[in-house]
Amino acid sequence: MSTPAVAPVTTSARTAATTRWPAILCWLAVALEGFDLVVLGAVIPELLATNAIGFTTEAATLVATLSLVGVGLGAAAVGPISDRFGRRYTIIVCVLIFSIFTLLVAFSPNVALFTTFRFIAGLALGAVMPGCLAYISEHNRSGKTGKATTLTMTGYHAGAVAISLLAVFYSHNWHLLFIAGGVAGLVLVPLLWWKLPESQAFVDARAAKDRPAQTAAVAPKTGVAGLFVGRFKLVTIGVWAASFMGLLLVYGLNTWLPKIMADAGYEVSDSLVMLLVMNVGAVVGLVIAGWLADKHGTKPIVLLWFILAAVFLAALSIPMTSQVLLNIAVFITGVFVFSAQVLVYAFVSAIYPPTARGTAIGMASAVGRIGAIVGPFITGTLVTAGIAYPWGFYLFAVVAVFGFAAMAIVPKAVDAAGR
Repeated sequence: MSTPAVAPVTTSARTAATTRWPAILCWLAVALEGFDLVVLGAVIPELLATNAIGFTTEAATLVATLSLVGVGLGAAAVGPISDRFGRRYTIIVCVLIFSIFTLLVAFSPNVALFTTFRFIAGLALGAVMPGCLAYISEHNRSGKTGKATTLTMTGYHAGAVAISLLAVFYSHNWHLLFIAGGVAGLVLVPLLWWKLPESQAFVDARAAKDRPAQTAAVAPKTGVAGLFVGRFKLVTIGVWAASFMGLLLVYGLNTWLPKIMADAGYEVSDSLVMLLVMNVGAVVGLVIAGWLADKHGTKPIVLLWFILAAVFLAALSIPMTSQVLLNIAVFITGVFVFSAQVLVYAFVSAIYPPTARGTAIGMASAVGRIGAIVGPFITGTLVTAGIAYPWGFYLFAVVAVFGFAAMAIVPKAVDAAGR
């Protein structure tokens, strides 16, 4: 199959690229991902309480698991597609697909179709974030990816907060929540088509690759093979392991924190507030982490973030009688835990060449999604055994140390040839 030619960037496209539209649109696309990934968790209690379309606990578990599997597969598949056909078309098509299938979920007549539609939507959802992060890192002409990546990822938390608030008022009408996500995506598609130019870095890299004078011997490898050239092999192993650990922490905490804190003797209402406080800390942490990464380098900051995450996760195992002190500790933990994972993506965006960047981010995200599945499972096992408090926090602290160790072996800089 021949690779389609990439058209030269027109003057109008160059003008559009200098505006804020690409950053805004990528932020909105990632916000939609946060909205549509969290919506399932928001409606499951209602689906089970009403036995809607035949939902049972087993069916809900299957849907939630297959949804995450779809997200992981989508993240793994999008990289080579993005690196071959371009960031722009990949983002637009993925937003269109997940919007259509999210709408179909709302009108599913039975659990089987609900699960099928959700799985397909998950494939596209998993592809959106890596595509947007690859795009925004290339759109940022300073060459510094820390702030660009972390600010874009605040969109995810904004989307998650939006669906959480919407669910407070409309969880009894689960159809409406899926319709809202699908319609919002369909509204975004024309804006993406109109205001999102192709990444100039991708165009330049493709033009250089296609020059007749450039031989196969010197052309950079693309696809997954490009992730294991020379010293990139060590980078790839390190960031995959760090991404696994990072998302294990994020999903393990988001899924089980209220239950763990309730088991520790705190009020259930207070435990739910802690989850909100931790996610607010995540947004603050993303802003701070991106600024520091651009100023001091991404690798030193991601190492610092993983270590501090380990310290504060372990500290949550200490009983605290002051609710204010406890919420401060939870807030600070959120600052480091959530943004440590995003800093890994920022590092990936900066170190790989444009010909392999989409694949690199996509595969790091895909491996991380395995951690996203493993985290809630392991933590749930501890909850079932009645030892989630305090051992869950000790486990999380050790995972953060493993994330630190994974990034510690990664070279700070590698050239396009993997040297």
